[in-house]
Amino acid sequence: MNDYQINNITGIDVKITQSAALKNSITLTTEEGKTFILEIDIIANFDGIPEQYHEVFLNMLTSKYYSKVSFGHNPFSQCTPPKKKRWYQFWK
Repeated sequence: MNDYQINNITGIDVKITQSAALKNSITLTTEEGKTFILEIDIIANFDGIPEQYHEVFLNMLTSKYYSKVSFGHNPFSQCTPPKKKRWYQFWK
């Protein structure tokens, strides 16, 4: 991620930030018929993570909080599975 300077005279710097927000809700219905909704917001800051690992962390977030795994299902994915080895290549 880079910092971009807008104007050399004023010295305004804009830092590029990358974050992901996961939103979900839990609904509770009581015996009296009242309904309560708990809104859940999870915000992940990718600022200190190298860009090559963003997709891996995003996949980990969605699998943990949404119970959906997308490893290998995205044709544009940069995540590649480890190369399979034969049983006799365990030492390599």
